[in-house]
Amino acid sequence: MSNAFLEELKARGLVFQTTNEEELVKELNKGNVGLYIGFDPTASSLHIGHLVPILILRRFELAGHRPIALMGGGTGLIGDPSFKDAERQLNSLETVQGFVDSIGGQVARFLDFDGKAILENNYTWYKDFLFIDFLRDVGKYFTINYMMSKESVKRRIETGISYTEFAYQLLQGYDFYELNARYGVTLQVGGSDQWGNMTAGTELLRRKGGKDSHVLTVPLITDSNGKKFGKSEGNAVWLDADLTSPYEFYQFWINTPDSDIIKYMKIFSFKTLDELASIESEWAEAPHQRLAQKTLAAEMTELVHGSDALEQALKITEALFSGDIKALNATEIRQGFKDVPSYDVAEADDLNIVEILVASGVVTSKRQAREDVTNGAVRVNGEQIKDVDYVLSDTDKIENEFSVIRRGKKKYHLLKF
Repeated sequence: MSNAFLEELKARGLVFQTTNEEELVKELNKGNVGLYIGFDPTASSLHIGHLVPILILRRFELAGHRPIALMGGGTGLIGDPSFKDAERQLNSLETVQGFVDSIGGQVARFLDFDGKAILENNYTWYKDFLFIDFLRDVGKYFTINYMMSKESVKRRIETGISYTEFAYQLLQGYDFYELNARYGVTLQVGGSDQWGNMTAGTELLRRKGGKDSHVLTVPLITDSNGKKFGKSEGNAVWLDADLTSPYEFYQFWINTPDSDIIKYMKIFSFKTLDELASIESEWAEAPHQRLAQKTLAAEMTELVHGSDALEQALKITEALFSGDIKALNATEIRQGFKDVPSYDVAEADDLNIVEILVASGVVTSKRQAREDVTNGAVRVNGEQIKDVDYVLSDTDKIENEFSVIRRGKKKYHLLKF
């Protein structure tokens, strides 16, 4: 016996392990399975690594099942110790609930909460749960030996783990029990590093409720060098457009190495496997044209930020490639040149091209400035300037806010007026 949906998840590299695959297949074949994935509210925005669980919920939804996105408003007050080397910094209730509201809104872009999908917050049941009741109703079903056997605990025993974090697995286990009681949830999905916490839920359902339930884990996504997916020079790629612009988001995907792009397409794209195979074949014949990267970048940017944001990202990309900076508006300039050196032009600044090149730090001397201008190495908003007496005017200001200076082929500086 098999299940076509589960087989497709496997073919896409989205299944690491399950509790009992034969029983899970039977459950999925019944249709309309209730499942959930938990989201830890540790920041005001989710990052690109969270796309994996979010899109798995979407895949289940499209396959006719009932996905629940569980915000950890209660458990987030403690923090998951899994594979952390030290105790987490505890956030206030107000901070955590703010995070919950923010990331809940982000998840709502991908799931239909007016249909089958459900957005839930586990603070709902923990806020009135007395400690003595929790010990009697949950704690008595777990032995210390069982809890100590969890990898997330064993890794911290020598360096120290608080009782607070030690008990986290009981809370996550109870989430499964509570969602089963409220919504009939029988499947929990999560990252492979969550196996210990997730199986605590199946144990509680079996011992306390006499019910069978299932766990499915997803591999932790890494690049070909073993680096955790979504970490760009130590900085997360956020789903919030104010933290990571749609242009930056698009560029993240465009810059995917050839060694990773086919794997990522299977994991993230909603194109069929046959469509992806066709794209892979065409890409393999001319990888320098980056068809696979462009296809995935466009699909993900539109999915996360919308069609208008995708058009904007494409426009910025083309302008930077062609040098036609004047085609961009001020908003697009902010996105495309967010990380380039900038200079706030003062009213007293001389706008002669030589003077402003030195004042803004593009070059270190007037001699170098004159030489660069004379040799045609300087452009303002894409227009070559070869006259050392040239003075910037209002026509050189994009929406009266910016001028973009390019020295050589790739060195950009932004003048802010």
